[in-house]
Amino acid sequence: MLYIVGLGLGDERDITLRGLDCVRKCDKVYIEAYTSLLSFGLASNGLSKLEELYGREVVVADREMVEEKADQMLKEALESDVGFLVVGDPFGATTHSDIVVRARQMGVKVKVIHNASVMNAIGACGLQLYRYGETVSIPFFTETWRPDSFYEKIKNSRQLGLHTLCLLDIRVKEPTIESLCRGKKVYEPPRFMTINTAIDQLLEVEAARGESVYSEDTLCVGIARLGSDSQKIVVGTMKDLREIDFGDPLHCLVIAGETHDMEGQMLDFYRISK
Repeated sequence: MLYIVGLGLGDERDITLRGLDCVRKCDKVYIEAYTSLLSFGLASNGLSKLEELYGREVVVADREMVEEKADQMLKEALESDVGFLVVGDPFGATTHSDIVVRARQMGVKVKVIHNASVMNAIGACGLQLYRYGETVSIPFFTETWRPDSFYEKIKNSRQLGLHTLCLLDIRVKEPTIESLCRGKKVYEPPRFMTINTAIDQLLEVEAARGESVYSEDTLCVGIARLGSDSQKIVVGTMKDLREIDFGDPLHCLVIAGETHDMEGQMLDFYRISK
């Protein structure tokens, strides 16, 4: 049996009781560590906290293992109980859906235990969940790669008066281009996009496209470490938020659409004082 267990957003204590029961009976436990991070994921003792609470050794499954060697884990799940721990909710990333499909194709039984994710916890900022359009991802730009496919999606949502959740890039254990050319992988240091960088890139794309989808004066919500004790939420224009130090990762950004009365009242709690 393969148990895919959502861990929530904060720390090791955010696992559900049902999820904890499953983990404790597993013969082997993996934690996926590249599509997102719990707050403890940036601390040196984070993994030991998990193992202490769960009573199991936890093996870190990095990007290479999840995308290229997942069959090894699935073969183990044919013969024993294997836990695959996922930050947030198991279906918050396409990668995890792919693992479910592959497991079922191999005849592996799968049980999913859900938890909170950014997709529902983002309601904490005050904007109603049913008034969001398509979620977009903002990748790190490079000198030769500056994708802007998110622009059309933001445009479509704003034309309908809907809010847009922007998920910001996480680059963990990414091989350098030079090392790939040489055939021996050398990894870049971990990088986590900040709200400030995301806004810079969004405004760069707007300047290039020139369709007035948004501007420096567009109302946004910047959120850092959603679901943790140090959660930070700030409401302001893009221009305002560019100057805010949001602190440690992970960050996300909401571009507000049309706001209703209750949403406006909620946003006022987090608005920058001038």
